Amino acid sequence: MPLHVPPAPAPALRSVLTALGSPTAVREARTPSLLRAQGPVTPELPLPVHVLDGGGATRLTGWRFLIRSGERSVAAAETMLTPDGWAFSHFFEGPYIASTERALRQAEVMQQSYQPRLLSIPGLYMLALWLHGDCAADAATGRLAATDLLVPLAPAPPGIAAHRPHRAAELLPVLTHRVTPAPLLGSPA
Repeated sequence: MPLHVPPAPAPALRSVLTALGSPTAVREARTPSLLRAQGPVTPELPLPVHVLDGGGATRLTGWRFLIRSGERSVAAAETMLTPDGWAFSHFFEGPYIASTERALRQAEVMQQSYQPRLLSIPGLYMLALWLHGDCAADAATGRLAATDLLVPLAPAPPGIAAHRPHRAAELLPVLTHRVTPAPLLGSPA
């Protein structure tokens, strides 16, 4: 089934295009693959980035674009919401780019259609592809539905298999348990 990739806000896309057109922004990004890219580079596959606040509540923190050069993604660009609107945040590269592409390819062959998003779980240094079952939903809002799928991206925390889809109802309790700090010895429970 096809993925229903939500459109990014026009100001977010414009901020990335402006940064890509700025030799200073590209040079200062410290992304060697972006610096070495031959020919035009284009932002593609905009994905809303949400942070898990707990109990299934999420909040939108930005939009991430994969930066393609030719047939491959060489970097990513992230935007953030400021009081003045959407602004370019930074370029980066690393394992999450290839892992995101792999997870998206996995999702494209699933039986159900999904709206892809990224879910950050900062307490675990974890990023997952969030496959939201409501393809018509506003990508900037929403809670994790029990039937939504989460695909941990590599590198995943120990004990959590990367690229293995999990129903949110099954994975959230595991994540919540890991993020909740254990009580200190000798402290009241």
